This record gives sequence, structure tokens and C-alpha cells, in this order.
Amino acid sequence: MEIHIRPLNRSISVQSGANLLEALRDHQVPMSYSCMAGRCGTCRCKVVEGTVLAGSADSFQPGGSGDPYVLACQTFVTEPCTIEIPEPDEIVVHPARAIKASVVAIEDVTHDIKRLRLKPAKPLEFSPGQYAHLQFSPEHIRPYSMAGLCGDGEMEFHVRLVPQGRVTGFIASTLKVGDAVRVSGPLGSAYLRRKHAGPMLCVAGGTGLAPILSIVRGALAEGMGNPIHLYFGVRSPRDVYGLEWLQDLKRDYVDLHVHVVVASSNGQVQKGHRTGLVTEAIDADWGALKDWRAYLCGAPPMVEAASLLVKRKGIAAEQIYADAFYSSGT
Repeated sequence: MEIHIRPLNRSISVQSGANLLEALRDHQVPMSYSCMAGRCGTCRCKVVEGTVLAGSADSFQPGGSGDPYVLACQTFVTEPCTIEIPEPDEIVVHPARAIKASVVAIEDVTHDIKRLRLKPAKPLEFSPGQYAHLQFSPEHIRPYSMAGLCGDGEMEFHVRLVPQGRVTGFIASTLKVGDAVRVSGPLGSAYLRRKHAGPMLCVAGGTGLAPILSIVRGALAEGMGNPIHLYFGVRSPRDVYGLEWLQDLKRDYVDLHVHVVVASSNGQVQKGHRTGLVTEAIDADWGALKDWRAYLCGAPPMVEAASLLVKRKGIAAEQIYADAFYSSGT
């Protein structure tokens, strides 16, 4: 039985019931992966033709209802099929690990956002834009995106305090400098594509600024010269933070353009900042976005609205890298 691989235009022979990721690896097909357990989303690929068994779900066929994408590590091949893998020249393999870290600092950056800095006992390899699970106690675990790079020596996370939030309340009232934290990862497929040379649209909503900072810092560290247009959307003027970090990046990255957009200003918006929704600002600024890449990080409604907008403006779905911050389990 054969699997045809796009865009490589290559076929591989496998046995019925073979795990898709294992088959790709056995035949040296370039494929990103990390956790191997269906959690990180790194091995996401598209079923173009044929039927596969996607995890514990029923058989999946393209053209039916639902998402045409599957996770290769959780997918089993049941008949000849065609699979489209993402960007074979942009493979990242960071085997998921769990490491110990200690709290270095817990800093207020706004009225409801804290900057958490951890010192890992061992380095954790990750690509800019990925996230990890932080476990503060057996009952307090939540995913947060890294704001820095894996070579920084410290790990930085931005935590928005949620009213009655179990984990964020623990961070705000109980966690202290010196406490141990278990860090598990990396997770996520919304990481920096280093070989892309065209313009980049980076959209951050609230603490979605953390992974966007990581992506821009990664582009700077890699010596990339892509034009980067960063839109940072917040609810009100008091929710704006990180301006000094953005200014530092603008100084060092020549073609970085930062747009701060405040949804509700009440006449108090800072000079140079814009008012309205971040998607409205992008829509007003740009016509066609063909050959761009988009990185979208923040609350699900913003990520969904921005994704629909940039698709309409010409960015292909497979070139939109989104990380939606869900509030469940906070």
C-alpha cells in the first residue's frame, strides 16, 4: 500500500494500519514532531485523498465535514492515500521533555499581567513562538508561551490574571521567588519559519505578545531581514505593556514596524497609538497579502477574526500560524 507525499511528489510503501508519523520517519520523509502524543500539534498535516484513521475517531475522508488536517502521530493508514506535509524545508524536531526550573522573578507589567521568569536546571530546546506546560503544584498546571529564546539562560512567560482563576490566582498570591516549577515541552506549531524571506504579519492580542516577542527576537537572532509588521491589540490604554522591549527590537531590527491598537480608549490613547480593533487596523493598512506569512497569538475570537481576514487578503491557510489562548483551566 502506498502513501503519496505532497509537495515532495514522492510515494512510500507501508503496511495497512501503520502509524503515519512512524512511516514518514522510517522513510526519511522530513516531518516536524515533538510530543508524539497528540498534544503539541507540531506534526499536523493534511489528508488530500484516501481514508485514514485519525486517533480514536472514526475513519477520516477528505471532503467530508470538519478539518482536513490530522496529527501524524495519532493517525493510522488504512488504504492508499495522499498526504500533504507542511514546508519540508522548515522541519523542527525538539523531543518533548520535562525539566525542573526555579522562579527568579514575578514582576507586575500591568494591573493584571505578571512577567514570570524561571531559571531552568537544564536547557529546553524550542523554536521561537512555541509554548510549554508549567506545573506549579499537582493541582496547578497551565500552558504558557515562551517570550524569549532557548539560549537566553532564563525562561520568560507573561501571565494574565483571571478573576477566580485557579492557576493564575496561585501565581499571584502563593508562588514566590525560589519555588520549583516543572516545565514540559515544547509544544505548538506556530513557530518562526526561518527560511521564509517575504513579509511577516505578527498579530498579538494581550499576552499573545509573549510568543510574538519570541518570534521577532528569533528573526533578529537568525539575521533575517524580512519586513515585519507587528500589530499589538489591547482592550484599554492600561493594558498596553512591553513598549520598551518593542522599542529595543525596533532599534536593532531595521525593518520592524510596530502598531499598537487600543480597542476602547476613552480619549486617553497615547500619542502614536491607534484606536479600534486590531483587525480593523490591518484591514485599513493592507490590500493583498499574497506571499506573506501570518503569526496570530491571543484570545480565540481575535485569532479567528484575524485568520479570516488574512485569508481573504491572500495568505494561504497553511501559511497562517495561530496560537489561540483559551481560558479554561485557569
